[in-house]
Amino acid sequence: MANIRVKDWTKDKLRKIRDAESHSSYDSVVKTLLKDRKIAKYADDASDTVTGESVQSQDADIDKPFDDLTVLAELTGNHDDVLFLWCPNCGNELVHLTVERPLGCSVFEMECQRCLTHLDSQAIVAIELQYPIEQKMIEGQLQADLKACVIDYWDRTLRAANGTLDTEAPAARLVWQFDQYHEQFAWDWPTDVPTVSFVPGVTYRNTVTDERIEAVEAVTENRNAMDAYTVRRYTADGDVVSDQLDSSAIVDRIVNRELVVAEQAVESTKPKT
Repeated sequence: MANIRVKDWTKDKLRKIRDAESHSSYDSVVKTLLKDRKIAKYADDASDTVTGESVQSQDADIDKPFDDLTVLAELTGNHDDVLFLWCPNCGNELVHLTVERPLGCSVFEMECQRCLTHLDSQAIVAIELQYPIEQKMIEGQLQADLKACVIDYWDRTLRAANGTLDTEAPAARLVWQFDQYHEQFAWDWPTDVPTVSFVPGVTYRNTVTDERIEAVEAVTENRNAMDAYTVRRYTADGDVVSDQLDSSAIVDRIVNRELVVAEQAVESTKPKT
């Protein structure tokens, strides 16, 4: 078979995709791109047959930053027939699925083969066909979008926990679960979004009282619930007061979306279980 010449720029982009997705060869990269192109063409052809209505990738009442990225737990409305499930921790494609509408997914768990993180539907991102995966990978923006999608979902889920949260899990369980994921992902939490976790070494500001609280260390080793912590309280007068917050007090502040990150941690001192 004759060789195909490609420019150095194209070689560089193919190499980046090969390394990012752990392909065994350039041939595997090209086959994957051709497969994605075929699926995208199918989606475009299918959308052309729809008249008088627009295709929605999520329920119309969900206000989220990405139309075609959705955390699996809330993907219940109209969607494409093909979903690509991705790990937000390392940016690895977990699996792509052919699904039926409407989608019902009460329990879904799997392990990422790249970073070995155990994920459930609260931390898996479903990418739909309209999302430009190839372009985002070339631009180096894919993983940032996955992270932003998950952070937005966790924030909205906890904001709803005091009202009409559509889940059987109580608020304390959700906070513990999100705290565990945040610890595993080792993300620097954005300062403009209230925290979903309580991390040793991080200083938080209570947006209700304007008090600054530094998490020092966990004083319990709960396996399935938030721990209690020793903390330092920084008063408006400049005094530093040592104190302890029990797990229920921490959960209340997180669910009420009161705590924002004021200073990031240098390293975590949270005991492993």
